[in-house]
Amino acid sequence: FISCLCLVNNFEQSPLRRTFKSKVLAHYPDNVEWNPFDQDAVGMLCMPKGLAFRTQVDSREPQFHSFIITREDGSRTYGFALTFFEEVTSKQICSAMQTLYHMHNAEQYDILHTPTSPKGPEDLHRYHSQPRPVLHAAPSISRLQRFNSYDISRDTLYVSKCICLITPMAFPQACRKVLQQLHQAVACPQPPPLPLESYIYNILYEVPLPPSGRSLKFSGVYGPVVCQRPSTFELPLFDFAISEMFNLLGVENVLQLFTCALLEMQILLYSQHYQRLMSVAESITALMFPFQWQHVYVPILPASLLHFLDAPVPYLMGLHSNGQDDRTKLELPQEANLCFVDIDNHFIELPEELPQFPNKLEFIQEISEVLVSFGLSPEGNIPSSDSQTKYRSFRSVDMVSDKRNGNLASPLHSYLLKENETIARLQALVKRTGLEVKEDPSSYKDPRLQCDEEELKMHNSNIHIREVFANRFTQMFADYEVFVIQPSQDKESWFTNRDQMQNFDKASFLSDQPEPYLPFLSRFLETQMFASFIDSKILCHDDEDKEHTLRVFDARVDKIRMLNVRTPTLRTSMYQRCTNIEESAIEMRVTKIDHTALHPHLLDMKIGQGRHEQGFFPRLQSDVLSTGPTSNKWAKRSAPAQWRRRDRQKQHAEHLYLDNDQREKYIQEARNLGTTIRQPKLSNLSPSVIAQTNWKFVEGLLKECRNKTKRMLVEKMGREAVELGHGEVSITGVEENTLIASLCDLLERIWSHGLQVKQGKSALWSHLETCGLVFSHQLLRKSDGGGSAMPPLKVSLIQDMRHIQNIGEIKTDVGKARAWVRLSMEKKLLSRHLKQLLSDHELTKKLYKRYAFLRCDDEKEQFLYHLLSFNAVDYFCFTNVFTTIMIPYHVVAVPSKKLGGSMFTANPWVCVSGELAETGVLQVPRNMLEITFECQNLGKLTTVQMGHDNTGLYAKWLVECVMVRNEITGHTYKFPCGRWLGKGVDDGSLERILVGELMTPTTENDERMCRTPPMQQSPGMMRRFVTISPNKLNTGQIQEGVGEAINGIVKHFHKPEKERGSLTLLLCGEFGLVWALEQVFQHGFKSPRLFKNVFIWDFLGKDCSHSETPSTAISLDENWQTRVRTFCRFMRAINSTSRNIGKDGKFQMLVCLGARDHLLHYWIALLADCPITGQMYEDTALLKDRSLVNSLIRVLQTLQDFNITLEASLVKGVGI
Repeated sequence: FISCLCLVNNFEQSPLRRTFKSKVLAHYPDNVEWNPFDQDAVGMLCMPKGLAFRTQVDSREPQFHSFIITREDGSRTYGFALTFFEEVTSKQICSAMQTLYHMHNAEQYDILHTPTSPKGPEDLHRYHSQPRPVLHAAPSISRLQRFNSYDISRDTLYVSKCICLITPMAFPQACRKVLQQLHQAVACPQPPPLPLESYIYNILYEVPLPPSGRSLKFSGVYGPVVCQRPSTFELPLFDFAISEMFNLLGVENVLQLFTCALLEMQILLYSQHYQRLMSVAESITALMFPFQWQHVYVPILPASLLHFLDAPVPYLMGLHSNGQDDRTKLELPQEANLCFVDIDNHFIELPEELPQFPNKLEFIQEISEVLVSFGLSPEGNIPSSDSQTKYRSFRSVDMVSDKRNGNLASPLHSYLLKENETIARLQALVKRTGLEVKEDPSSYKDPRLQCDEEELKMHNSNIHIREVFANRFTQMFADYEVFVIQPSQDKESWFTNRDQMQNFDKASFLSDQPEPYLPFLSRFLETQMFASFIDSKILCHDDEDKEHTLRVFDARVDKIRMLNVRTPTLRTSMYQRCTNIEESAIEMRVTKIDHTALHPHLLDMKIGQGRHEQGFFPRLQSDVLSTGPTSNKWAKRSAPAQWRRRDRQKQHAEHLYLDNDQREKYIQEARNLGTTIRQPKLSNLSPSVIAQTNWKFVEGLLKECRNKTKRMLVEKMGREAVELGHGEVSITGVEENTLIASLCDLLERIWSHGLQVKQGKSALWSHLETCGLVFSHQLLRKSDGGGSAMPPLKVSLIQDMRHIQNIGEIKTDVGKARAWVRLSMEKKLLSRHLKQLLSDHELTKKLYKRYAFLRCDDEKEQFLYHLLSFNAVDYFCFTNVFTTIMIPYHVVAVPSKKLGGSMFTANPWVCVSGELAETGVLQVPRNMLEITFECQNLGKLTTVQMGHDNTGLYAKWLVECVMVRNEITGHTYKFPCGRWLGKGVDDGSLERILVGELMTPTTENDERMCRTPPMQQSPGMMRRFVTISPNKLNTGQIQEGVGEAINGIVKHFHKPEKERGSLTLLLCGEFGLVWALEQVFQHGFKSPRLFKNVFIWDFLGKDCSHSETPSTAISLDENWQTRVRTFCRFMRAINSTSRNIGKDGKFQMLVCLGARDHLLHYWIALLADCPITGQMYEDTALLKDRSLVNSLIRVLQTLQDFNITLEASLVKGVGI
């Protein structure tokens, strides 16, 4: 391929530094049925920066690079290009270059004398981005000409040209040799043995594709070229040097990049070498085996397609660097979820909240040992000291922040690693394990080898590295088939409802994994690449139907199962090294060639055609290259084209177990998915095509939003149904956090789409800050408090923003945006806040281009409607994540409306406890009965300890409830009491422990009075089995109450540890274990005035006194005596506590301690047999019915299986 020129508008540079549009002059053959030629795409990618000119003083070494064209259906075509410079012979072009330089020098002369000031925002940006001119003594035009100029009389002008091979499969080593030998034939003074057409014809039509597991040798211009393909049981074909990527980035950076790629983040590679971009992109995707990158894949992004960086989808792109601008000058449309890789400077910038790859340290060590065995440094080639200095100073504040999060692997870090003894220890370890460090290939060469020693070393290192990576996935997913959900309907229905179908039991799979794996795996299971992998598994019935990748992976999984003989439930985080590396197959293929292609030969060309002219690549004769051989002599040679056509059809079939029509239909559906396959069209970049592409992005974002909200709601509602006794749990905390993080990422992509000017890494937070200035002066309406003791917080977007800004732990804009989203979701205000944010249409028009998602009104309304559905469920995604921040709380003690606290003279106090911490004692002003304080996040509130100091003339207080509100999330908890606090009244308690319930902001939860309320009323966490007065329960209802209370505790312990709610609610809350045992002891009690003067604690005290008498002790056996002594010891300890918790409080403490130490069933048996029970209970009492007591004992014995840990507030002051 040869290029011609057309000017590009980059006039600010000198003419020799400008680039010009390139054009394809010729291609052979004209068309291939199974691989249509895309002239625009090939022209862009052969010369991504365009045509270049040089003079004799510039470097003009030929440059090789490869590229890839990915079609919308995911199929790929590879290109291999060699760019070189030819002398310009056209006098017109030379004269034009001379004229351009005269104009340029004159412009520079004017600029130096009249520095202009910027006129508008765009001019201002351009003015600041270029070096400012400094006024010196005015130089003459002649002096300017001598500097960086072109003189037609003394300089030789050269122009870049390119020859390229387009192939359906990637053979970069062989293609590089072919192109280099073709160029060598042109550059050599002597003509090649045959015309160039003969060699190109041979490549096009006479060199077949080597069969699987075979090698092929064919003739180049000056020497043989060897290529080979792996067999069906080896890893798929990959001919790029993976070691080059490790050499450029180092092991740690590669693994971080690998993690980002697996989690389908936006990845931007940055280098001034095209081949480096391609090599890193291809290597990182090859290491994903058996998974495949499903999104935008453009390893070399042409200059004319830079607008595609605005794509609001996951992508892996490569951006060319001019080698002068550093990272700080690179303006990117989206950075919130971006992994930026500066290849040339050994630097990687990672997204926030990136989980660690499982067994990361052991994995790095294993890879490092492989690299060392091949003579490579695990740290790669550290760039020059200038680069290190530049990047060490780059955005130091951000780097410190990122390092604190463990999300930055900088060159400085790698450099320090190299300074210590890591490498020395690694090399010593390699020697101990018996591995041999490869020697210099020039020192020894096997005479049987048909390829270079260096090439064989590359193949062997590729095998070792790829096997180590593949082994990680075979270990992690060794049991994946157990969790694949096979569809119950036919394939047609399955395709139709694919978006609604779950193909993998994620919750069960995650529950079977080691704890350290969960942060990574929970996010990886949500990716498109994993879903596609499982889809292919479902569609393949047996080995013959399987795609090569899946067949190889399943074979390795089967081998691991046979070796380990392990059941799916026996998972451990023990690191298992790769042991099945085989080099022999590839060495055999390159030492003993299986096939030799036909040699190039003279073609039927006219006399005078194919003439050699040194230094100039000629126009080839299209008549002899346009068609292949047709005679019988070459009939067998036409097979390669048929093979390639079949390979192409197999590639298009996408491993489906379907007939051709169904396959085509599925492929068409894949093209139209709207959320997965997104490839830029490199041809026809007309405004209409660009608009159509952007419209597809808008539709894709809306569809992704609909799917995410639906998935989150189904999972969340599924878990709430489990808590009500329906079904099984299907979501974990890790999984929920993953889904919310995924939603945050989607919101960032929506807010970044079509942005006019980016003002920070987070487009969402930037918009919030901009609107904050507009809305801050507006008074937002307050929610109606409904006359309650504590009205809800007012709804304020600005106030929520300020809360996030005041959290010192969040350092970055991306982190602030995510925290704001979490807070809005927890407050059920996300849709409302975003609707308000977008209500300023003038500001939206100013910030966003016309095609942006946020300016498509219908789609925007649907988007907000989908987010509104989150209000149907309760999230604690802010409270549970930001566990160390300081939060203000407001506490109000509400006295009884009948007997108000106006005469109350004592000094009250409270102590608030949550799932994360407790406050300690807080004094409450007696005249106000409310207090606001700030403390570390308490989590979901569980209990309030409340009391007073019993001072003054009237130290008796009837408390209705205590209200506590989180001033950031607005969550209000009600802690019902309805009891007296004071000596000589009720049970004489000066202190009570109240169990709380979260209030919902509706009028249904108005405060309700308690006539004779039970102590520490709490929310109905379990279904209520009875609605009659507690004083009139019969034995059957009491038994059911005990059973329900015990069942609630059992369910609590069967949940994953991180998903368990408050055990205190199950013990002391409404219809909890304490309440259930109260009903047991109250049933059949003889005293008609039980609640006036006699309490359960009085009965227990009499039993204890009777049991301790010497006569009773003598009549009991040893085991019984031990149980009696234990019971009496607990009674004495509780009675002697310094806390004034009253008799009912003491009973509650005894039940909690008995449950903790698994003693309740012993105590029930003890109390049922005590003579005091016979005196104080009726004959019909539950405690006097032997069968009912035995049944109660059996139910309580189930608690022995669980390790019950009590909240500190329940047992404070008791040293048992």
